[in-house]
Amino acid sequence: MEALGRQILVELYDCKESKLNDVEHIEHSMLEATKKSQATIVSHNFHKFNPYGISGVIVIAESHVTIHTWPEYNYAAVDIFTCGDTIDPWIIQEYLKNAFGSENVSSMEMKRGMFKVPPGQKLLFKPNEESKTE
Repeated sequence: MEALGRQILVELYDCKESKLNDVEHIEHSMLEATKKSQATIVSHNFHKFNPYGISGVIVIAESHVTIHTWPEYNYAAVDIFTCGDTIDPWIIQEYLKNAFGSENVSSMEMKRGMFKVPPGQKLLFKPNEESKTE
């Protein structure tokens, strides 16, 4: 079985409240984390709620990275969905853990889009070396 992608569900606990309610800090941290993973950023959007909380998304060529913060609970939920093998989503998790001062992290990885592929063949976004064209 081969997967089209993998999704990392990250829960960041015991974060610094001020960092989780600062939309500029969240946006900068999310963009930097995504760049460090070597993902290709397509677009991004972040929104600050009143009186607190931020939601944001970064669309990447490899899928997406999202965040939802609850500063009043010192908590952030992050979703890192990547397709292919070109980036390391765990780099994003570690960067954000440090950027938000999280003292407690829980994460789970799920394979998405599982398909049985005949021997010697790959999923379409993972071509065999022989099938690559110059």
